[in-house]
Amino acid sequence: MFNKFIKLLLSILIIYQTPVYSKSTSLNEINSRNLSNYFSGIVAFENKDNADALRFFNSSTILLNKHDIFLQRYIYSLVIDDKIPQAINIIKKNSKNNSIDFFNAYLLLTIDSLKKNDFKKAENYLNNIIKLQKYDNFNQVISEILKDTIYTFSEKKILNKKKNFGNISLISQAFQRCYLKKDTTQSSFINLINDQNGDYSRYIFFYANYLIENKKIHEVKKIYEDIEYVNSTLLLSQSKKWVENDSYKNFTKIFSCNNHNDIISEYLFLFSNLYASNEDLEKSNFYLNLSNYLNPKFKFNLSLAAENYYAINQYDKVKKAIENFDNKDEFFYWFRTKKEAQIIIKEKGEDQGINFISSKFDKIPNPNFKIIFDIANFYKNSKKYEKAIEYYSKIISTLNEGSKIKSDLLYRRGGSFERLKRYKESDRDLLYSMKLNPNDAYALNYLAYSWLERDYKIDEAMDMLKKAYSIESDDPYIIDSIGWAYYLMDDYFEAEKYMRRAVELMPDDPIVNDHYGDILWKLNRKLQARYFWNNVLGFSDTDDEVKKKINIKLIYGLKNSQNEHT
Repeated sequence: MFNKFIKLLLSILIIYQTPVYSKSTSLNEINSRNLSNYFSGIVAFENKDNADALRFFNSSTILLNKHDIFLQRYIYSLVIDDKIPQAINIIKKNSKNNSIDFFNAYLLLTIDSLKKNDFKKAENYLNNIIKLQKYDNFNQVISEILKDTIYTFSEKKILNKKKNFGNISLISQAFQRCYLKKDTTQSSFINLINDQNGDYSRYIFFYANYLIENKKIHEVKKIYEDIEYVNSTLLLSQSKKWVENDSYKNFTKIFSCNNHNDIISEYLFLFSNLYASNEDLEKSNFYLNLSNYLNPKFKFNLSLAAENYYAINQYDKVKKAIENFDNKDEFFYWFRTKKEAQIIIKEKGEDQGINFISSKFDKIPNPNFKIIFDIANFYKNSKKYEKAIEYYSKIISTLNEGSKIKSDLLYRRGGSFERLKRYKESDRDLLYSMKLNPNDAYALNYLAYSWLERDYKIDEAMDMLKKAYSIESDDPYIIDSIGWAYYLMDDYFEAEKYMRRAVELMPDDPIVNDHYGDILWKLNRKLQARYFWNNVLGFSDTDDEVKKKINIKLIYGLKNSQNEHT
């Protein structure tokens, strides 16, 4: 941490001494307290502690007119803190000083212009972005997509010559046609939803929204008949419930293709989702806040904010994000309940979290299958396998052979039986799951792994693992399993190849490190073996039983360690 601070300090001094980045070449013009606050803000900013960064930046705002980089970081921190109007006002105040020549400033001014229905100004700001010499490829995609769509808003027609950004362009095309009420809107949404290159099921909601606005209720009902609650997203589950209750106004209350701000808000949510999928949660929150600023009606998008904040342990912000999810919208209220239970587990322990969600679940008169499925998964993840089996069984008993979700439920129940060492029932469920879905790599892997643990049907297990590996060759759990199978067959050289790759993919997994240590020991690389066994003791999620076995290995090696598949 100290070395990182020194590097930051040096970089700040260099920036201040470089005319390109500073209006002042002398630090003497800057009060030492302001400078100290700025240094502290930079450290907090680099450590992604936005609350502290903003506090320090607020204490050194005199630098706004003296240092462009400060302005950029200050604006970014304000948006992360959901203070967008304040960020826009600061940009406007500094626009005369030629210090706003950066991507986020023009993006915010574009959004401000859209709020005021000034498409020409929005287009001008986007043109300024495109003139910038320094912005990354994804910023180019964002600016080009926004520019094309705002052209449609302004000119009431779709631009003919434009860059192709793959499926993002397809999404944009569907919304532009919807805005213009073109006859091709329906085919655009259908093509997007059925595209095999990704999951675009979210756009079923927007397609249904378009149909509702055009009084095609029968088609909406037909679409949602094919959606199963258990394996659908929160938004689709909730909107399916609205359809079943004939609550079609709920669709149009939160989104309309006729509203340009709603469309751009959805783009910003898409960008937020893309950043979240790449684990850049801060940028995800940046775009999510902008999305919510343009369309605050779509409160359900805040479920992504809740997930992002939960991942970085900011539980107060999770609670704030979900506070408006009430029981009128049962699926999002249930999502809120699950998040609250997860927070209780983190802060007060597993038993209190389980008691909380169980009491909430027991108050639901006729819980939907999706909610039953969720409570089953909650119990399974909490190692309450008997309760998990009870709830999985409630759903399975109602499903016919043609159900798309039956194989997954059997896989989950089979895994719960396996953890209870009820192997006969586990094998029955897993084999049945594989019969329904022969190419489910994870069911193949789970059953094969179970058999390896029991030293049962090793050759068959290896065949299943090879098939699983051919389907999902980059999955670290499958790589671990096939490596361990070679270990059990005494082929340590082949085992080491697979297990080394599994460790590279999951360096913090206790089981993978333990397995790799065993293999290295068999290859007489004992110093390295002890290194990986020691790793296992340092991981927070290592079971006590595993730690006991590791301690024995560290003393005696594999001999007398009761070497088992831990």
